[in-house]
Amino acid sequence: MSLPTKAVVVIAEELPVGVALNTAALLGISLGNRASDLVGADGPDASGHRHLGMSTHPVPVLKASAERLKELYADAAALDGVLVADMSEVAQKSRTYDAYLATLGGTKPEDMRYLGVMLHGPRPAVDSLTGQLPLYR
Repeated sequence: MSLPTKAVVVIAEELPVGVALNTAALLGISLGNRASDLVGADGPDASGHRHLGMSTHPVPVLKASAERLKELYADAAALDGVLVADMSEVAQKSRTYDAYLATLGGTKPEDMRYLGVMLHGPRPAVDSLTGQLPLYR
């Protein structure tokens, strides 16, 4: 039985590995905070030690060009029921969260450069947006 929703991370293909990994981690935090069905319950191991809940969904990591990421963000944001988390160059270059918000507030959508996006929503919608993208390897 497949899950009715799907989560996918898409990273800019030209990023250095360290930046790509950081981008994926930050996207996971952003979306995990908003999509309650993504994180399962905490669970104990055999000794009773508690482990924090993990993702209840497989999360493929895909890649796309920076230009394709901009299109993907716009297409996903226009769909009802699809949550979109983004990591932009504005966020990466900001030293504090307040600086990020201030810079973001003055950045036009056409000037945004995305390092990655994470989508979560109905499986057919997410598949239609990302089905042709290759795995990040």
